[in-house]
Amino acid sequence: MGSVWLIAGPTASGKSALALSLARETGGEIVNADSMQLYRDLRVLTARPSLDEEAQAPHHLYGVADATDGWSVGRWIAAATATLADIAARGRAAVVVGGTGLYFRALTRGLAEIPPVPAAVRQAMQDRYDAEGEAAFRARLAAVDPAAAERIAPGDRQRLVRAMEVAEATGRPLSQWQAETEPGLSDYRAVVLEPPRAALYARCDVRFGRMVEAGALDEARALLARGLDPGLPLMKATGLRELGRHLSGELSLDQAIALGVQETRRYAKRQSTWFRNQAPDWPRITRFGEEADVGAVREGAG
Repeated sequence: MGSVWLIAGPTASGKSALALSLARETGGEIVNADSMQLYRDLRVLTARPSLDEEAQAPHHLYGVADATDGWSVGRWIAAATATLADIAARGRAAVVVGGTGLYFRALTRGLAEIPPVPAAVRQAMQDRYDAEGEAAFRARLAAVDPAAAERIAPGDRQRLVRAMEVAEATGRPLSQWQAETEPGLSDYRAVVLEPPRAALYARCDVRFGRMVEAGALDEARALLARGLDPGLPLMKATGLRELGRHLSGELSLDQAIALGVQETRRYAKRQSTWFRNQAPDWPRITRFGEEADVGAVREGAG
């Protein structure tokens, strides 16, 4: 059975470059752990590996879904687990790389086997949240699942609604389901890329403009022209809203890029904070991915 490496970190930290170097050196295969890169619609805006990069090593779970096909953490973990099993059966190494912390948590700690929630219940809880507002909805959740109400961060509509819909549909609080979670992946080596924040932000500042030059605006135009539900996961891709405001005439391109840069910085900060809090024991690499020592990564340190 081949080795499994996990490479996590914020956007623009060079995760994909490091994963590709490691895969080339070990003859390994790369598995995507980024919730936006699952979708085929925004290759440039979500910083998916290029066609040339994908040709240098096998890549899995990149661009496999349409924007209308909203993937949950559960769906990703099922696909990733099956993919890792296939890679292991071939005796190859696997490099799981991305910035979606919840994916890594599900992979390493397991995911509760929660029954599917009927669409009608899901819609009803979304409507209730919109009608009541966060404070009242959170108070309602606290009555049935106090642990979830306390744990979920302010402004996190998606997880508040998820906790309520599970309680409503199953008659049991989400926290109780999660307490019965099956164990996750145990044999792996992991690192988190954590370059200096000022240097990371400087890279974010340049990166968004380059994305626009490379075709991100055309991608945004094509996706937004489909008139999709704004609640779909891909419609929340960093920078998409700002480019949409430019395309609608609300912002100049320079204004849209400036706001997109701000959102990229905020996203990088949120990711860094998540990994600092949720994976404090994972070794850190304080250089950008393309500058990191692959040998150190293979040892699970850097």
